[in-house]
Amino acid sequence: MEAIRQQKKRSIKGMLTTAALILMTAAGFAQIKPTVNNSSDSIRPFEYHADQTQLDDLKHRIQNTKWPDKELVSDHTQGVPQATIQALAKYWANEYDWRKIEKKINSYPNFITTIDGVDIHFIHIKSKHKNALPIIITHGWPGSVIEHLKIIGPLTDPTAYGGKTEDAFDVIIPSIPGYGFSEKPTELGWSPERIGKTWVTLMKRLGYQKFVAQGGDWGALITDMMGVQAAPELIAIHTNMAGAVPLEIDAAAFTGAPEPANLSTDEKKAYGQLAFFYKHGLAYAQEMGNRPQTLYAIEDSPIGLASWILDHDARSLELISRVFAGKDEGLTKDDILDNITLYWLTNTAVSSSRLYWENKLAFFAPKNVKIPVAVSVFPDEIYSTPRTWAEKAYPNLLYFNKLEKGGHFAAWEQPETFSKELRAAFKSMRK
Repeated sequence: MEAIRQQKKRSIKGMLTTAALILMTAAGFAQIKPTVNNSSDSIRPFEYHADQTQLDDLKHRIQNTKWPDKELVSDHTQGVPQATIQALAKYWANEYDWRKIEKKINSYPNFITTIDGVDIHFIHIKSKHKNALPIIITHGWPGSVIEHLKIIGPLTDPTAYGGKTEDAFDVIIPSIPGYGFSEKPTELGWSPERIGKTWVTLMKRLGYQKFVAQGGDWGALITDMMGVQAAPELIAIHTNMAGAVPLEIDAAAFTGAPEPANLSTDEKKAYGQLAFFYKHGLAYAQEMGNRPQTLYAIEDSPIGLASWILDHDARSLELISRVFAGKDEGLTKDDILDNITLYWLTNTAVSSSRLYWENKLAFFAPKNVKIPVAVSVFPDEIYSTPRTWAEKAYPNLLYFNKLEKGGHFAAWEQPETFSKELRAAFKSMRK
């Protein structure tokens, strides 16, 4: 029995709760504008311009994909359907234009600063309104800063988007080390805890002595750890993927046991979602958490990378598949390919995967966060957090709301709703 427990620990690498485990350089061709101040704590302007030969090579690789046979089922149970990925490939090779999103990214103030020996990329947009609340927003995998571009306007200029002057934020959106335009760490130890401390250093370096933090996916875990570390400058956090699943519930869901007795309606729904994810959606996390360096194929094949990213979770795959089936709702074809192409151009498929290997924490378990916490629950998230669980996990719960629409990439999919959530979540912290 002990051997089985140890094997499960190695396989999942801290993705789940302890109880469940027992039973379970800016890459590419980025160009950095030089500045006079080259000290280690300097903040340097940054722009990214992909080399055209890199884009031409990408198109050539897509057009020369070696395709497997079609799946033998009519649903998603064998993975990303061939019809979906071939429609994506056709659009990617023949119609998609990276330069549009590149221009969009460069239209914002981008910077690089070195923290703990690693160059950290971030976007920093100051509001024109006085007394704007600084917020650092962290993406996850397979996300990037691109998934938060749509909320920049509503947060920094709320009066132009139906908000009030007092709703304004200064917005800081960093790239996680090993992701996007941030440098790839060359030493071990870049865990969510270390990244959380790095974000505090970044915010203080920008001159902020009071700020809030937000995150989903890895960003949720990093933000939770910032809450645990409780730097005096951090006054509250917001999560759209709460670490709130009770240990015994998570353990039962992981093993596929019948749902525990006496669960409420919301708790039963969450249990079912967790059990489904552990059975059908954990393969990518197991491989990246256990053997990230083995994933050479997704660094060498654009279609391999795209299918790996699309298969993050069942509901996200369904929402993305409908886009390439001709339906116009939520994310666009360009949205999806902007993000995938960023991973390709920056050569970060494997370096981003290493965060799973580094992590020793459980995604969904309570972390003992004592500072004020706000929770937004989107129905198509991996699991929909019941209020009862959130209240136990976050004893200083300052805001909780269930939304009618939105999934794992909520800020990207539903930017208007997401922006309103952040305004409401931190309203009481602006005194």
